[in-house]
Amino acid sequence: MPEAEQAQQSIELLRTSQSESLEKIRHTASHIMAMAVQKLFPKTQVTIGPCTETGFYYDFDSPDPFTDKDLKQIRKEMIKIINRKLPVIREEVSREEAKSRIEAQNEPYKLEILDSIKEPISIYHLGEQWWDLCAGPHVESTADLNPKAIALESVAGAYWRGDETKAQLQRIYGTAFETPEELEEHKRRKEEALKRDHRKLGKELGLFIFSDAVGSGLPLWTPKGTILRSQLEDYLKGEQTKRGYLPVVTPHLAKVDLFKISGHYPYYKEDMFPLMADEEDAAADRGFVLKPMNCPFHIQIYQSELRSYKELPIRLAEFGTVYRYEQSGELGGLTRVRGFTVDDSHLFVTPEQLDDEFLKVVELILAVFKSLQLKKFKARLSFRDPESDKYIGSDEAWEKAQGAIRRAVEKMEMNHFEGIGEAAFYGPKLDFIFEDALGREWQLGTVQVDYNLPERFGLEYVAEDGSRQRPIMIHRAPFGSLERLIGILIEEYAGDFPLWLAPAQIRLLPVRPDHYEYVEAVAAKMRAAGIRAEADTNGDRLGKMVRNAEKQKIPVMSVVGDREVADNTLSIRTRASGELGAMAVEEVIDKLTEAIVEHSNF
Repeated sequence: MPEAEQAQQSIELLRTSQSESLEKIRHTASHIMAMAVQKLFPKTQVTIGPCTETGFYYDFDSPDPFTDKDLKQIRKEMIKIINRKLPVIREEVSREEAKSRIEAQNEPYKLEILDSIKEPISIYHLGEQWWDLCAGPHVESTADLNPKAIALESVAGAYWRGDETKAQLQRIYGTAFETPEELEEHKRRKEEALKRDHRKLGKELGLFIFSDAVGSGLPLWTPKGTILRSQLEDYLKGEQTKRGYLPVVTPHLAKVDLFKISGHYPYYKEDMFPLMADEEDAAADRGFVLKPMNCPFHIQIYQSELRSYKELPIRLAEFGTVYRYEQSGELGGLTRVRGFTVDDSHLFVTPEQLDDEFLKVVELILAVFKSLQLKKFKARLSFRDPESDKYIGSDEAWEKAQGAIRRAVEKMEMNHFEGIGEAAFYGPKLDFIFEDALGREWQLGTVQVDYNLPERFGLEYVAEDGSRQRPIMIHRAPFGSLERLIGILIEEYAGDFPLWLAPAQIRLLPVRPDHYEYVEAVAAKMRAAGIRAEADTNGDRLGKMVRNAEKQKIPVMSVVGDREVADNTLSIRTRASGELGAMAVEEVIDKLTEAIVEHSNF
């Protein structure tokens, strides 16, 4: 391995949440940036400026748009501030004193922020020239920042409080590290991320498109992309069938009353598509909505007849499409869309079955990750925040559910951490956080324990003693959503899909037109055997055909000339292993079939 590549791999880029010193550096850097902006552009008002996991940003209300030239000027001013070695001083003030100072500065956004924060109220000063409301933490002096380890990266639009009916602001993104070497590695990874961007590769590989005529956040899947989706669906359906799951299909919309019972309507109303109703029903909050979740539908199927304990566990599974009215500024390729398909399943279990069924679900998710070659992940125990009022259900139900999740990860000795406040409103979750080839984290599979929805819908089963008892629900989705998963896989594989997933698995490249009949016959034979084979008979020169196959990342290709036709063979070249030489057609079909079934390379 080249020394430069070894050095890159040895540089670990910590996230803000993993390093207290990094959090202080980035928080202070955001304040320094805001100070620089207000010095250079005095009419600019500041709003919020938090850290992100990879850097920081600040939202500004400025009469003029910021340009790339402005970013360079702002960074130069930041370096001047850093070099002045200004002390960073924390001051606690009363609400009245903070209000008085903000009004003197004519900063209306700060007044609104002040109304929303709890005491003690703290202010951080950069020397005597600039200050902002802030809880911290910060470094002790601007001199603690290395100016060569700071970069301003981009400008984007943002709405105040994330509300598109409020003022439109300008958000400047930046990042900061402890050393210049870390910043350079960060830049390298960003460049690599651009090359792997699933929006770019998805277009190049012909997997999906977006159409203004259809609407933002609604992907259209091409034949190749549909094959990819179908392979993922078929694989998981097969695994579910082995484990006793029962397929169901439910509609895309329902009466809003269904989601009022479940609790989704009050919690998701702002993210749901508008109510479909005439004026009279709309006034009474009646009508139909596109579904934001599948679980209430599966509950109705369970509840359609009285169940016996002998029937449980009941495992209902569906690839169900759900809809969220995401704001246009939050949409992002396949990873944030308005309509997405969830590999949803809901298990109805007795208390005695809960732990065992939960473990089986986790084992299924781990098997999925293995088949997808996703190796770097950890489990987050997404529990409720006891200080928050956004959750439904009793403390006892929550403790039971969280206990079941904790027992499972401890029994399986999984790498895990707790995420307080990350639970769904109706129950805790075990979320799987995957780290991709560029060190970015994504949430994929999830499994939840739910005592609350069975209570809200009055679910029952007849116990062995004849009494009516309440089942427990397990919600699970190994993929999370097909759209998000495919977006992540495109970037993880850089578009170079494993053989079993690739839309086209082998392409035959004839040297001359008189070889067309042979390659078409071989391709047909392969397709009959279940192999996704293509014969390139477009009449291009061989060099162009090879380049096209490489560009489209076809796992296996074969150049077919006189010798191959005469000997009934194929000269095999793979992306995984290079040139493999001539093989009999039947041998190629057997090896391809075996590799596809085993999810391995040819």
